[in-house]
Amino acid sequence: MGGIHTGAAALLSLLLIATALAAPGGAGRWESRASMQSMRTEVAAAAVGTRIYVVGGFVPGGVTQTVEEYDVQSNTWRRIAPMPVPLHHTAAVAFGGKVYVIGGFNPDWEPTNNVYEYDPASDRWRMVSTMPTPRGAHAAAVVRGRIYVVGGQSTRGGDTAITEEYDPATGAWRRRASGPTARNHLAAAAFGERVITFGGRIDGRNIGVTEIYDPSADTWSRGAPMPTRRSGIAAAALGNLIYVFGGELERPTTYPENEAYDPAANTWAAKAPMPTARHGLAAVTVGDRIFVISGGPRPGGSFSNVNEVFAPE
Repeated sequence: MGGIHTGAAALLSLLLIATALAAPGGAGRWESRASMQSMRTEVAAAAVGTRIYVVGGFVPGGVTQTVEEYDVQSNTWRRIAPMPVPLHHTAAVAFGGKVYVIGGFNPDWEPTNNVYEYDPASDRWRMVSTMPTPRGAHAAAVVRGRIYVVGGQSTRGGDTAITEEYDPATGAWRRRASGPTARNHLAAAAFGERVITFGGRIDGRNIGVTEIYDPSADTWSRGAPMPTRRSGIAAAALGNLIYVFGGELERPTTYPENEAYDPAANTWAAKAPMPTARHGLAAVTVGDRIFVISGGPRPGGSFSNVNEVFAPE
């Protein structure tokens, strides 16, 4: 009898913390999970195991160095050691059990080039390198043990197409072939042995380009463009697809779009839109789900602590 009560309580708890949300207009299903402790936008995030680390961004009143850790299994948040400095529009990736935070803008909107490493085991940060090209509003992804940093703004208002490769094992940087399009507020995801980049903006105008970098050949190619031109987006790979979420500009509202790119077929498909449209958000894959966290629900300076989870069908 006690086992039945325990099971019922667990089921009720699960229903309370993971409320299924309707998902019209495309395949897949969304759920809401425990909200982040702080309201933010222009964040970055990466996962180590079943824990997601959300770093930096704007909060009401300024730029934060607060880091929050989300435990997917327990559906709980906690604050951990803060970053050494406050940053926004930074990039974060995970590799070798560590989180790397690369570049970003400081509170004065100056592009930075520091690389910080976070060790979850010791709850400590350290600066490990400096990127050759300072930048913010860029994107990064990991392929075969190397971190590739692409695009962004390397000066105030100056877009770059520079691609740089970082080896965490040696701390060495290497300049690689520049991408076809200089842009900021883009997204990137690793897929197989390639880095695939999406969208962004140029001079306040959204673009929908899909550009693919092959590190082995050090060459770029173009893929089918996104159906919806967007910037301030996030991307995450799951299964055979890469999903691109959210965005802003060229609409009076933020974008709820969730569009999936199939690299093998070079095609796009609309998926279930986000329940909460946002820009400046983070998307992280853990297991068979994508966690889409934080971001501004209105264009420009707005904040949220939303944590919505997408499950493909």
